[in-house]
Amino acid sequence: MHIHILGICGTFMGGLAMLARQMGYQVTGSDSNVYPPMSDQLAAAGIDVMSGYAPEHLQPAPDLVVMGNAMSRGNAAVEYVLNKGLPYTSGPQWLAENVLPERWVLAVSGTHGKTTTSSMLAHILTFAGLSPGFLIGGVPGDFGVSARLGETPFFVIEADEYDTAFFDKRAKFVHYRPRTLLVNNLEFDHADIYADLAAIQTQFHHLIRTVPGDGLILSPVNVPAIDDMLARGCWSNRQQLGQNADWQVISYQNDGSHFKVQHGNETAEISWSLLGQHNIANALGAVAAAHHVGVTLAVAAQALSCFKGVKRRLELRGEVAGVAVYDDFAHHPTAIKTTLAGLRDNNRNGRLLAVFEPRSNTMKMGVHQETLGASFHDADQVFWYQDGEQNWSLQSVKKCLEQKLFMTDNIDNLVETVIGQAQPGDKIVIMSNGGFAGIHDRILQGLAS
Repeated sequence: MHIHILGICGTFMGGLAMLARQMGYQVTGSDSNVYPPMSDQLAAAGIDVMSGYAPEHLQPAPDLVVMGNAMSRGNAAVEYVLNKGLPYTSGPQWLAENVLPERWVLAVSGTHGKTTTSSMLAHILTFAGLSPGFLIGGVPGDFGVSARLGETPFFVIEADEYDTAFFDKRAKFVHYRPRTLLVNNLEFDHADIYADLAAIQTQFHHLIRTVPGDGLILSPVNVPAIDDMLARGCWSNRQQLGQNADWQVISYQNDGSHFKVQHGNETAEISWSLLGQHNIANALGAVAAAHHVGVTLAVAAQALSCFKGVKRRLELRGEVAGVAVYDDFAHHPTAIKTTLAGLRDNNRNGRLLAVFEPRSNTMKMGVHQETLGASFHDADQVFWYQDGEQNWSLQSVKKCLEQKLFMTDNIDNLVETVIGQAQPGDKIVIMSNGGFAGIHDRILQGLAS
């Protein structure tokens, strides 16, 4: 069977393409944004990716077209599919019908940390010998691919609240029917499709309704947005994460590099390469979810101690002349703040330079403009790429950051300025949820020359 995927280079759709290929399907795809790591992963799998959305890509007609949620009416390929009456479906629906039946689904949801926590959970289960399948919105360092069918009923999935497709406005995660569900956190995001936090809470509660009674819902303590959402009804077993809860961290280093977890009478220590209090919280959720399928706390701690992290999640891209360059998939003030805080705690004697592209739809709309500037508190300098698509005043950001802010609408100027100001001992963290014109390699090459 031949399936063609529109929007194949998105992290979710690219992973789906990998699963379909492993199941024996002929897989092709189209996309307008082709860049690593997903483009490299698809090429290595022998999946033919075509640039753009020309109707000719669908000739001869595939057996099924799988639409990514970036597709919309007016797209040439979408219009061709509808006019010709070609069979089509969404990515989450295809996954639900072809991969997830009879699987024990472990879903990781929340505004932040889904990719990293899903990667941790898949790594723990693999380390424990459970050979899970997984579909993650990034490329875990321990696997080198974002998706795998696995050899057992267990399947780890990053459960995204973004909408499914232009013809299905439900959140993606309602398709997944998890038996183990982790709700990491819950804040307002995706302002392009949700009016307010209450609208997002409604989608999360739709997900809660799909968890069986003998399943398990894991969530942190004292998060009003989650507590209010669960107060609408919870019909499953529930355990909590945090201080004096079912699962808790009883000691830790400020930079997040070492911590101790307790569950009942069990404790285990974890020392690893990751940084930040947010990653400790991610780890706590992953350990608890793994425990639900039989992995002991001790084994989970051993697994995390050798966890290699995820590409584009505070990934060290290189170090030149004493300057370390990181790549981070920043898209929300909370994520920016916690990432920079972790780096600052780990690098008290050096400078921290943040290079930022506000690329997500929510960022471009200015929804977080009043809190965005403060999220860079721990950076010594902030280099801001202003691409002309931000439809809001930057006065609040300028007022907050003052002299530490450099702003430009020219990538070449941005690269030259960062390189010119970098000093030995600095950490440069590049924060964007896009390709950012290959700025990571350009800065590294410039530092080396």
